[in-house]
Amino acid sequence: MKHLWRALFVVLVLGAFMPSRSAAQGASSQTGGGQGAGLQLGQNFPNPVNQDTRIRFVIGDAQDCTDSGRQHRVSLRIYNLLAQQVAVPVLQGGVGNVAGGEPLESLLLTCGEYIVYWDGKYSQTGEDVASGIYLYRLEVDGKVLVKKMIVRK
Repeated sequence: MKHLWRALFVVLVLGAFMPSRSAAQGASSQTGGGQGAGLQLGQNFPNPVNQDTRIRFVIGDAQDCTDSGRQHRVSLRIYNLLAQQVAVPVLQGGVGNVAGGEPLESLLLTCGEYIVYWDGKYSQTGEDVASGIYLYRLEVDGKVLVKKMIVRK
C-alpha cells in the first residue's frame, strides 16, 4: 500500500512541473519534444550524469533573430522528485552583458543558443547529489519546459 501512495505522489509532483495540455495547445507550434514557439530545451549531456552535465537551450530563432534587442527573463532550476530545488546551473561562457559562471536565475538574455553547466552538487551544501531521477525546468518569460535526467553515482 505504501508503494501505491509513493507512486501517486510522484505522479502528482511530475504533474505540477509539466505544463498543462491546454496551455501547450494554446501555443500554435508547441510540441512534446521540449520545444515551443521560439523556445527549445535540449536533453542534458551526458545522461546519465556521473560527475557533471551540460544543458543546451535556445531562445527565439537562433540563426535568424528578428528582435535581437529584446531581453527575456530566463531561469533554469534542477529539482528532485519531491519538488525540492536542488541546484541552479551556471551559464557557460559569457554572452552580451551576462558573464559566464553566472547562476541562471532570473537573468535577462537575448535570443540565441546557450549552454548551462551543473557540477552534480547541491547548491546549499556543496555535497554530491544522490543517484536518482531529477527534473530540470526552464522558464522563459513565463513559458515553462521540463525534462528529466538520471544521476548515477
